[in-house]
Amino acid sequence: MANIVMLGPPGCGKGTQAEKLSKEFGFPQISTGNILRHAIEVGTKYGLKAKAAMDCGELVSDEVVDGIIEERLTHDDCKNGFILDGFPRDLTQAQALEGFAPIDFVFEIRVNDEVLIERLGERRVCDCGHTYHNKFNPPKFAGVCNECGGKLYQRDDDKKETIKHRLEVYHQNTEPLIEFYRKLGKLTEIGGSQDLDSIYSEIRGCI
Repeated sequence: MANIVMLGPPGCGKGTQAEKLSKEFGFPQISTGNILRHAIEVGTKYGLKAKAAMDCGELVSDEVVDGIIEERLTHDDCKNGFILDGFPRDLTQAQALEGFAPIDFVFEIRVNDEVLIERLGERRVCDCGHTYHNKFNPPKFAGVCNECGGKLYQRDDDKKETIKHRLEVYHQNTEPLIEFYRKLGKLTEIGGSQDLDSIYSEIRGCI
């Protein structure tokens, strides 16, 4: 059993590593971003609030996120462990999480801001849910999804000025989590400039 948190700024690759862990160990990957995007697509009350914040590069409020996560962790597929990708994002959430679902491992993937701006600026998405990168994971045909043939586009929160603001918000609000988990003895720092397999090997070795 392992309850895992993936930490790191936008574009560091924590979602990719969480997906690899999920496939190998069977822990569900719980991505706050995916949950919120679904709410946005449906147009719920909280989805509209989330969209307004994300479009401006702001973090979505605790009111929207906290209850969704706590309820999700009660599902049967989380009994033997889970991987949280995008939560907690501030100290208050981390402290609350330790109350209802104590964490075993926290992996922080570190990448320089300049690298992240380049990575995110080249990311393209499809309405079917698939994501591509023009440099690292390009589609077979430019601007066209491999899976459904849909048109790829750049999300508003992947545009350069919004990315810079998202990183500023991350450093201000999320980095205190690093010290919190370090004091608890649960933090492992991983260099995110390595290739994907090397990063995964480090994470897997800890588990």
